[in-house]
Amino acid sequence: MKKNIINIGIPSKGRLRKDILKIFKKNKLNLVSERGERDLLGSIKNLSNVKVLYLHAREIIERLGDGSLDLGFSGYDLLKESEVNIQKKISVVKGYGFGKATLVVAIPDPWIDVQTIADLEEIAFYFKDKKKKRLRVGTKYPNLTREFLFSKGVTQFKLVDSQGSTEVMPYTGSAEIIVDITSTGETIKANNLRILKDGEILKSEACMMISKVSAKNSSVKKLTKLLSR
Repeated sequence: MKKNIINIGIPSKGRLRKDILKIFKKNKLNLVSERGERDLLGSIKNLSNVKVLYLHAREIIERLGDGSLDLGFSGYDLLKESEVNIQKKISVVKGYGFGKATLVVAIPDPWIDVQTIADLEEIAFYFKDKKKKRLRVGTKYPNLTREFLFSKGVTQFKLVDSQGSTEVMPYTGSAEIIVDITSTGETIKANNLRILKDGEILKSEACMMISKVSAKNSSVKKLTKLLSR
């Protein structure tokens, strides 16, 4: 990629994309896509040195980490879930206050004796000693889940990767409990699950992030200042 081109990553779909596009519009930056809304490549009118790439929010983090994106928009949760060596190469410039959500530990509501992480530790040992298997935790956030549970002294568990709706995993028999991101908690409740009293792992919001290798680029700095207004 040409060094004089600024590469910006914007989420390719969902509410996050719509809210990010509003930031550009508010700052009178006219985004252009030749093939319409489904186009994964774009530009900014009157800024010939800027290229816009519409990517999955997780991929934006990866591309900021390897320096192929200079600037990107994604969730704070996805940054913290990424590998440490990637996090070290990215700076958060601004949190926007939208896309707010919390990563939580949720259990089946009928588990009335389980209210806290300490209770969960007892259940985990029960599974190991009595059922001869590990407590399964369904999640799309294995790194944050592992780090949090280990820090709370819960070690007897097995992570199960979630490929779809994490909330249904306890009822499809693929996991006993889940760790998932939620904005209101309503979907968790609707699926007969309950968030542990001390089960909050991380608060997240939409952020503008910059690749540290691009931090000294004057054009990138000018653009981040404009988008921070």
